[in-house]
Amino acid sequence: MIEITSRIAIPEDEIELVFVRASGPGGQNVNKVSSAVQLRFDAAGSAHLPEGVKNRLVRLAGRRMTQDGVIVIQAQRFRTQERNREDAISRLVELIRSATVVAPVRRPTRPTLASKERRLASKERRGQVKSLRRDKPPAD
Repeated sequence: MIEITSRIAIPEDEIELVFVRASGPGGQNVNKVSSAVQLRFDAAGSAHLPEGVKNRLVRLAGRRMTQDGVIVIQAQRFRTQERNREDAISRLVELIRSATVVAPVRRPTRPTLASKERRLASKERRGQVKSLRRDKPPAD
């Protein structure tokens, strides 16, 4: 089990790891060894994630989520399979963990009477400064 929070954990058999050839550093090994990891997690079909988390995950995952609700994470930062595997899993955990946070409901507020009066007084002062700077047309 991979622990996301104290209440949410996903079993390792829900995560599919495929090792592919990586681009980037690795010298001659880069053409021979499949060290990059492609992690696939079916978030939409997971019974271990609450519905609210799944909905927020769709928004947070963005392009990393397919039409079917599968999250795909590519990890090829490191030269070894093991480190790339750990990196992919930790990135998935962070993504799901950020989806567990519920954003507070915004309640629209109105400006106070005093703040409206301060704003209007400020505009009045500014207008007076500008009017004093204006060229007066010559009197005929």
